[in-house]
Amino acid sequence: MIHVDAHPLLEAAAFRAQFPSPLGDVAPPDALAALLSLEASAPLERSEEVRAAVRRLLRHGGYRPTGRGKPASEYLVRAVGEGALGSINLAVDACNVASLHSGLPISVVDVARTVAPLRIGVADADAEYVFNTGGQAIALGGLLCLFDAEGPCANAVKDSQRTKTSADTTDVIAVVWGTNEFPGRAQATAAWYRALLESGGARTESVELS
Repeated sequence: MIHVDAHPLLEAAAFRAQFPSPLGDVAPPDALAALLSLEASAPLERSEEVRAAVRRLLRHGGYRPTGRGKPASEYLVRAVGEGALGSINLAVDACNVASLHSGLPISVVDVARTVAPLRIGVADADAEYVFNTGGQAIALGGLLCLFDAEGPCANAVKDSQRTKTSADTTDVIAVVWGTNEFPGRAQATAAWYRALLESGGARTESVELS
């Protein structure tokens, strides 16, 4: 279960996925690579209206979702268009496909690297975390984040290096950062993401948000 602090715009969805082997040993289905295209046929279609709604969602707490701090879903559109997005692992590749086409950012954390309980809320003004192996940090003030007992660990812009997946990951939790301006879209995105993972041999189950 993930506790969700009250928020007037957030409509999130979450699920857990477990893999039969560590992700480093699980080959993503060939179909995933074909879906990492701006022109690929998909059950969900990104739009300018969705993009703007996601920015409003992230801006509500005072965060500025622009430049290098823009939503991850926007980064994906650019990266795919430039041919700069390669395969990482089944969990991340399927996440990228679902996020690219739905227009909604998605976070994925390694359950083994988190410390319960989990919560979704707005980060304090001075909060930050490292988001890559190079030690770069993102300022989180005013941004909706997923928290564990040790602090913020994921959000719609950049997930924390501390809880990211690795070749050893066997168990993940995904959070789809949806907005109530598009009711049901987060759930539809999560359902498609789950189906993509299940096609690669994963077992998935819903995570309650309360």
